[in-house]
Amino acid sequence: MDSSVQSRSAGKREPCKGCNDQYDVKISEAKIALLVELASRSRPAVEDAEYERRLSICADCPGLQHGTTCRYCGCLVQVRAKLVESTCPFPYEPRWT
Repeated sequence: MDSSVQSRSAGKREPCKGCNDQYDVKISEAKIALLVELASRSRPAVEDAEYERRLSICADCPGLQHGTTCRYCGCLVQVRAKLVESTCPFPYEPRWT
């Protein structure tokens, strides 16, 4: 049995990638901008005002992690907010309505 399996079975829990210093889960603004551009090339995108409104709502959401990631669906909110067909995944009551 490898050591990672042994440590988990012994009750020790390894931190998640977001909590572990060996991983960098932060994404640069340049990379996010590129991903938004690539996603909006192949799918309909919302107007800038709607995009900013959605991002503002996400910024105030308790589910936003690391300033980029939605804890409810795992997406990059900057990409999701740009796409017309996307909806807010907040449980029970989407916030982008």
